[in-house]
Amino acid sequence: MNLNIALLPGDGIGPEVTAQGVAILEAVCRKFSHSLEVKSGLIGGVAIRSTGDPLPADTVTLIKSAAAVLLGACGHPEFDSHPPEKRPEKGLLRLRQELRVFANLRPAFCYPALESLSPLRAEVVRGTDLVTVRELTGGMYYGTPRGIQERDGEVTAINTMVYTKKEIERIARVAFGLARGRKNHVMSVDKSNVLENSQLWRKTVTELAAREFPDVRLEHMLVDTCAMQLVQNPRRFDVLVTENLFGDILSDETAVLTGSIGMLPSASLGEHTGLYEPVHGSAPDIAGKGIANPLGTILSVAMMLRHSFGLEKEAKAVEDAVGKTVESGKLTRDLNGTATTEEVGNAVIHAL
Repeated sequence: MNLNIALLPGDGIGPEVTAQGVAILEAVCRKFSHSLEVKSGLIGGVAIRSTGDPLPADTVTLIKSAAAVLLGACGHPEFDSHPPEKRPEKGLLRLRQELRVFANLRPAFCYPALESLSPLRAEVVRGTDLVTVRELTGGMYYGTPRGIQERDGEVTAINTMVYTKKEIERIARVAFGLARGRKNHVMSVDKSNVLENSQLWRKTVTELAAREFPDVRLEHMLVDTCAMQLVQNPRRFDVLVTENLFGDILSDETAVLTGSIGMLPSASLGEHTGLYEPVHGSAPDIAGKGIANPLGTILSVAMMLRHSFGLEKEAKAVEDAVGKTVESGKLTRDLNGTATTEEVGNAVIHAL
């Protein structure tokens, strides 16, 4: 198979970790006799410096011609005072819109060798294996009206949470389908005791489950309770599904379960081209030092192989290689190791 990939290294540590992701893809292609075609584009702060636009037209053309997109990170403090449309993060939001990706999958798995690194007790995080399915193109981040304006002599900020029944059904189907390949359990997270938006969410998910997924066990949980349960008893969760804002917060919370946010991969799926990226940010304070953790990116590559190319054997091989690397102790500083970014990548390739 020819793996046609658009590479967007982005800002900060993005180029360092995506370089290791590409090295893993090259190793997979050697081992399993595939071919690899990688073309690079600009996004985020580096794109603003070069073109004045956080997502240039050339990058849009590039991503739409690729089968999958590997992204590093977007963001840099030098742009914090810029207007919203000229900030690196705007490029990421537009990227998701251009690709029409609506389902963000964020797995959190606690490796036995990393149990002691979690701020939670080892016996709490032991055995954690869950996936957060976050709706990615609706809700508060995209709803209108929005903005800061003056009303009756008072400066007022407005954001609007909007979801249609169709949007809710679409993301719920992804969660239920995913659960069928796991433990057959979906936890739908909302705030239906306060928000009408969440009341529609809960009603729609319940009806869909009864109609199309009667074999999958469905539970509902309020978002504040879920935030508490994630750190009290994370093993009770298999697949969580929730709207954009809640999913953004909860999926970052799951980072503490793995020992480091550098361990978390993600996949954003939609109608065609998948977007794959580590959950961590651009970390400009350590950029260029060669100490960034590449495992979140490498695990994102495994998700790419599985979801965009249907290469389950290859994806499992990469995940197993990461597991062996973690067990070997070849780890970066965030995991109390001394290895460089490149050394960790090489260790995964050796295990592969």
